[in-house]
Amino acid sequence: MDLGIAGVAAITVICYLAAQGIKATPIDSKWLPVICGMLGGILGVAAMFLMPDYPATDGITAAAVGVVSGLAATGANQIYKQLSGGKQDGSSEGEEGRME
Repeated sequence: MDLGIAGVAAITVICYLAAQGIKATPIDSKWLPVICGMLGGILGVAAMFLMPDYPATDGITAAAVGVVSGLAATGANQIYKQLSGGKQDGSSEGEEGRME
């Protein structure tokens, strides 16, 4: 059974669900990309050992694939917010964010 690339997608889904759970806590949303990236890195290394068809064969590559997958979860959330017209968490456009 070849689940190689599906393992990468599974990391993204797990990180996305973890981020949704973290949003229900008092933790500031600005930390979500960091948390998702770290969780993805941990899951990537774990998947290398647990899944024989995982696309990475060494720890550094497995961690990198996991981090990118975790960060993709936050990117997917932002795309959804932009398309649905929702507000952006943690970003208020003040003087420092304005280009003149």
